[in-house]
Amino acid sequence: MSTIQYRLNGQPRSYTGDPNQPLLWHLRDDLGLIGSKFGCGIGACGACTVHLNGEAARSCLLPMAALAGAEVRTIEGLASGDQLHPVQQAWIDHDVAQCGYCQAGQIMAAAALLEKHPDPSEQQVNAAMSGICRCGTYIRIRKAIASVAGDGARGEA
Repeated sequence: MSTIQYRLNGQPRSYTGDPNQPLLWHLRDDLGLIGSKFGCGIGACGACTVHLNGEAARSCLLPMAALAGAEVRTIEGLASGDQLHPVQQAWIDHDVAQCGYCQAGQIMAAAALLEKHPDPSEQQVNAAMSGICRCGTYIRIRKAIASVAGDGARGEA
């Protein structure tokens, strides 16, 4: 087996297991990083969203082989020390979470969107925020994104 070298939340990592294993299971089972959740297993719900080289990616579909030389960021690596990421703080300020199951994935998708488009259009928000929230907090999610972004993301779900 070959060794896959990658960076996780700013730290160098090595992986020597099954190259076809999804990143989600490596994070949860091997590393104990349980913020990314298993929801559907087909990349539709978004509960497992992480950043891969700055882009939102569904970790349930991402084989470890795709990580060679990559930078991965999980919800556990989003804050800077004790300082929450602005999206995390907005989630608290707008009381977004209910059950909380999808929230790590929603936060990671929103953070990737805002890093790429600091003042996204409603269409950009729609495209980026494709995860499923079974509690239906979409309006609060939009308000939280808008509070970080400014007026460009104020469209309703």
